[in-house]
Amino acid sequence: MNELEAFRQETRNWLEANCPESMRHPHRSEADVCWGGRNFVFQSEDQRLWLERMAEKGWTAPTWPREYGGGGLQRAEAKVLAEELARLNARPPLISFGISMLGPALLKFGSEELKLQHLPSIARGEIRWAQGYSEPNAGSDLASLQTRCEDHGDHYIINGSKVWTSYGDQADWMFCLVRTDFEGPKHAGISFILFDMATPGVSTHPIQLISGKSPFTETRFDDVRAEKDQIVGEINQGWTVAKYLLTHEREMIAGTMLSRVGGKPVGKLAAHVLGTENGMLHNTVLRSDIARFEMDERSLQLTIERARDEVKAGVSLGAVSSFFKYYGTELNKRRYELLMAIGENDALVWEGGESQDGQTPKGWLRSKGNSIEGGTSEIQLNIVAKRILGLPG
Repeated sequence: MNELEAFRQETRNWLEANCPESMRHPHRSEADVCWGGRNFVFQSEDQRLWLERMAEKGWTAPTWPREYGGGGLQRAEAKVLAEELARLNARPPLISFGISMLGPALLKFGSEELKLQHLPSIARGEIRWAQGYSEPNAGSDLASLQTRCEDHGDHYIINGSKVWTSYGDQADWMFCLVRTDFEGPKHAGISFILFDMATPGVSTHPIQLISGKSPFTETRFDDVRAEKDQIVGEINQGWTVAKYLLTHEREMIAGTMLSRVGGKPVGKLAAHVLGTENGMLHNTVLRSDIARFEMDERSLQLTIERARDEVKAGVSLGAVSSFFKYYGTELNKRRYELLMAIGENDALVWEGGESQDGQTPKGWLRSKGNSIEGGTSEIQLNIVAKRILGLPG
């Protein structure tokens, strides 16, 4: 038995012994998701145990160095871990913007002090992070942001606002883009800074969506104090950090799109709801659409896996993340179109009965926003055209 096979067996044995039975199925709703953070309330003792055990192994962030709370795994080992988790149908012990977005940026650009301060608490799920990027007048043109961060000697004072802050009302800390120089070009003079959301002067205000539910807030800063040692990278060089983080955000969004609908394949769901004859759906058009969708979904999964292996081998993800974000968005919209078709008249029920509080129509409406968040689809296509296909401007 070679080393990787031995690691697989060891990992399989550990997961069998340590993953609670109730954690061996995908999230059924938002309430099932473990976000962590200072104020997070575990839905069950099993949910708490699953996070604690995985965090103790460093497997919430398996490829991070051990000194920063990670598992220190090589890319081949991390892939084995992912495969064994999938074999067990185990849900992620922690969903975290700190792990998927901030962590990679800190590992690349953060000082040693910042890494030691923040990464272990991220991996343990102790701090929940929010992203402060878009502003009321700086969305697709993010570099035109105007939130001011002024030097006050031994600290900074921040004034301004951010919009579309996902779970801003539940986050503990924020990683935020601010303008520290108003004289130079707009892409210069931007800094990437971290601060506690409990700091006086930080306030959040809900933004409602057509679906009736929303994770979004507007976040306002009124003379908010931020410490100088919380700048990530160099002062006025935050755009470089921001772009790097966006590549990880867009890959994360694509991966999230793949895991929607409780993890149940659309084809199996259709067979369960509509029934089959000789193993096939009666509706040939729907059958064809589902087959095409599931092949495209699997193709994206494999392409993302290949790209992750390349990144771990030292190849930059770069503009490929825009392709993932765009295609993942389109797949999720197609998924909900199929779910609406599968549900037929029942899929129109907003609440009551067996509608599960209108999960399908609300999800269908919410999926339309995927083409805006994390960079609009039009922006992603422009990036793909310019930086991958090499088309002229």
